[in-house]
Amino acid sequence: MDGLCDEGEIAVNIGGVRLVLFEDVLNRYPESRLAELVNCSTQNYELISSLCDDFDPGRKEFYFDRDPDSFKCIIDVYYFDEIHIKSGICPICFLKEMEFWKIDQSALDECCKSYLSEKEEELKEIANKVKVILEDLEVDQCITRIQRCQRFLWKLLEKPGSSLPARIIAIASFLFILISAVVMCMGTIPELQVTDSEGKLVEHPTLEAIETVCMLWFTAEYVLRLASSPNKLRFALSIMNIIDFMTIMPFYVVLSLTYLGTTSMMELVNVQQAVQALRIMRIARIFKLARHSAGLQTLTYALKRSLKELGLLLMYMGVGIFVFSALAYTMEQSHPETLFRSIPQSFWWAIITMTTVGYGDIYPKTTLGKCNAAVSFLCGVIAIALPIHPIINNFVIFYNKQKVLETAAKHEVELMELKSGSEKVPGQPKAFLTKFVYSPCACMGSAWATLHCL
Repeated sequence: MDGLCDEGEIAVNIGGVRLVLFEDVLNRYPESRLAELVNCSTQNYELISSLCDDFDPGRKEFYFDRDPDSFKCIIDVYYFDEIHIKSGICPICFLKEMEFWKIDQSALDECCKSYLSEKEEELKEIANKVKVILEDLEVDQCITRIQRCQRFLWKLLEKPGSSLPARIIAIASFLFILISAVVMCMGTIPELQVTDSEGKLVEHPTLEAIETVCMLWFTAEYVLRLASSPNKLRFALSIMNIIDFMTIMPFYVVLSLTYLGTTSMMELVNVQQAVQALRIMRIARIFKLARHSAGLQTLTYALKRSLKELGLLLMYMGVGIFVFSALAYTMEQSHPETLFRSIPQSFWWAIITMTTVGYGDIYPKTTLGKCNAAVSFLCGVIAIALPIHPIINNFVIFYNKQKVLETAAKHEVELMELKSGSEKVPGQPKAFLTKFVYSPCACMGSAWATLHCL
């Protein structure tokens, strides 16, 4: 006797929702769980119990304690040969449902695959944030005193939120960056400069002293961070740390060329130009602010995500500049006092016109040239305005997403602490951190639930 109704149908109950399915439809995927169930005998209770949670022989109805909403999506594969994940369904749980019903992930539609990939990246990012939080809180009782001091120093310099002294050091570093930038700017004011023995204007000694103090702070900070870094190679190759090194290095190079027995070399023109170039490199220290500003970091990441829109903007502007500069050069040749001497020279006029800057050093004098300028101005406004909204939208989305992910990571740590059932011992780190073995895959399910609730 088969496990089917006389009409070639099978009745399934998924989480309280009863459905009647056809044999020929289910056999389109013979390796799926329902196809195996529909083809097995009702007398083989052992096989039936391995395929479903319960079976009613009288009603010939199979019971499954599964999510009915996910099953409504999965059943589409038998009719349409593709699956779409409905909004509000956890993608990680949906994959587990597909695995239970023995449906391959290739049945997912391309749009849902990209959606699933995006959510998996978010969950991995949450897992990484959780791992960082655990590493910050974890204290190994077996490490040496030197390693303990190294970890304490690393948290003090790299984790402003770990303690009050770390926050004070971060604020001090931020102020030193601002002071150094202000001193660099003030040092170029002629009224604040002094004349040296050769009659040349140089920076005021007071400003030089302040600059020296700032550089000593930057140097000590960089050396201590390098010494306390758990991975010194990764630290040295980090972009922000390379910028830190570039802001420190020119100061000592200029100092060695000026005061360490190379005064005669300073008379060479090439050496003087090199020193000036090294001094200009001090402007790179303003990028150090990104280490202390989440907003600047978010802006950087958002611009990376908007490279396509920025490329479109540059393409629009490039085409417009070439076309309107060529038209302007052609139309202005009839005027005897034309300012458009060549098409490459007209590029400058097209750039400042399309970007609505308009310096007025080059301008058209003929009627056709003025009409061309008006059209180029309007096209420039449109070309700039069109890609701006997606870029701003990417920034807002990324900024809000980072805030949600950080909150989800903190909630995940709290959930792990509650599950451990451990209490915090006074004077000791949280007990669950010393017992818990962190697994990014294990935390993804609850992390997604936290992320979805937010």
